[in-house]
Amino acid sequence: MQYNPGWNSSSVNLLHVWAAGPRDSLHYVWSSIGAPAVLLVATQSPSSALRVNWTQLLSPSPAGAIWIDPPDSVVYSTAVVFTKLFEFSEAKPSGELFYPTYDLAEFSWDSLNHTLNHTALTAELSGVPANDPGGGFSNGSLAFRVTAYEAGGRDGRLPSLLHTADSSQLEFLLAGVAPRGNSSRFVLEVATVEEAGAVRRLRSQRSIDDEYTPTIFEVLSLVAESQNGSSTLGFLQWKATAYGSRHPRREDGIQCRAQGLQVANWTLPVSSIVQAYFGDSLGSTCTISALNVSFGGEEGEVYQEKRYLSWSVLLGFGEPPRDTFSPLVISITAVALGTPLAMLLLGSCLVLLAQRRRYSEYEPIN
Repeated sequence: MQYNPGWNSSSVNLLHVWAAGPRDSLHYVWSSIGAPAVLLVATQSPSSALRVNWTQLLSPSPAGAIWIDPPDSVVYSTAVVFTKLFEFSEAKPSGELFYPTYDLAEFSWDSLNHTLNHTALTAELSGVPANDPGGGFSNGSLAFRVTAYEAGGRDGRLPSLLHTADSSQLEFLLAGVAPRGNSSRFVLEVATVEEAGAVRRLRSQRSIDDEYTPTIFEVLSLVAESQNGSSTLGFLQWKATAYGSRHPRREDGIQCRAQGLQVANWTLPVSSIVQAYFGDSLGSTCTISALNVSFGGEEGEVYQEKRYLSWSVLLGFGEPPRDTFSPLVISITAVALGTPLAMLLLGSCLVLLAQRRRYSEYEPIN
């Protein structure tokens, strides 16, 4: 993990997470320059490197300021941008009442160098609106907590997402922010950027197994696929829940919904790392899609009471991880289904044996 590589100032945030394999390497570039965003690049060279022209990056025209060296080693690149936070309440009988939008490109962000942990491979980007006339953030903040992994496994905290060494986890945190209405609900706008030849699709997978995330039976994946559908290039994956506690438990669950994936008809915030990497193709050959993730529902009072919200999402390359039944669940299921079947077979054998013994003492009547 590198913080602002080649730049000595902490006035801006750029975190480079690099993973090298024997024949390839992966790059995650997180930044709060413009709107909070992450750039994901997969290369076929184990020694590929991130290059940043800082003077150009911090100028009004950042196109071309970020690139991977050697350029021909790049096999896939994409970006995810967290653009806006909406807040609304369901005012009856007039319907939904929306409050002024929080534009994340206009936030003031703390230096994540203070939270960078090279041992745990974590960092946290925290910010507040540069202009907050309503005072909702006077005692609160919005944050993105990044976790990288060196091996596969499962996160120890709910929702216990399954991860691989090719993925990173992001936690969206809203702490201490005063809601502007009764039973306010929040919506996070997430935008994705795909180059020509790739398209984003939203998948929903349901399972009867809630062993690792109690009462949650749905996993959502926003996958990038080649246009012919032959392969999956990258993904965002999350479970259909958020939590209202720093130490989440099942009863702290907050309903989480994805409100449809649409092609965005607007441009991304200026001076972002996305423009710095994709350059002029961002407005021509690249496809920008947007998805709204809402938090709350009938149980929306959870945030009202505790004023804390956490939502975890996994980002990575290739196919998203798939949960399978653990050996414990398989054993319990086998015992639950196998015991009655074994008893039925044993009972049938005993009945047949008893019938044969009953009539074997008599001679047949001619």
